[in-house]
Amino acid sequence: MDFDVSLIFAILNGKVFAAINRKLQRNFTRSGLGITPEQWTVLFYLSQQDMVSQRVLCDKVFKDKPSMTRIIDAMERNKLVERRDNPNDRRSNLIFLTRHGRAVKERAEKIALITQRESLRGLSLTDIDIAQDVLRRVFDNTVEGL
Repeated sequence: MDFDVSLIFAILNGKVFAAINRKLQRNFTRSGLGITPEQWTVLFYLSQQDMVSQRVLCDKVFKDKPSMTRIIDAMERNKLVERRDNPNDRRSNLIFLTRHGRAVKERAEKIALITQRESLRGLSLTDIDIAQDVLRRVFDNTVEGL
């Protein structure tokens, strides 16, 4: 079997992720959105499942508690999300998308799709399907038992 070990390590240590994230940040900045890729991930998740605790958000977007607190604080200052007391657990808050947050999410989604197309330029649908399958298996192997 002939494979590029340096490419595999680049994927596994996050270089590909970092490069795509930088491209996404540049595209968000150029569009005047003023959000980060981390905030985009939170916006996207909340658009699918609003009214979740910060702990759930941490798990869903793979961030630790201090990082998520920092992200939510910034998003709250920018009126993208709102924290509300959790009626079922006084120790936690529920996070909601604001109307402004939903509007920004819609604009950001278009930018994210453009970034995705730019990142996948030159790949066939078969290439993308194979890569997706392989990365899904690597992901499943690494989160098993967490």
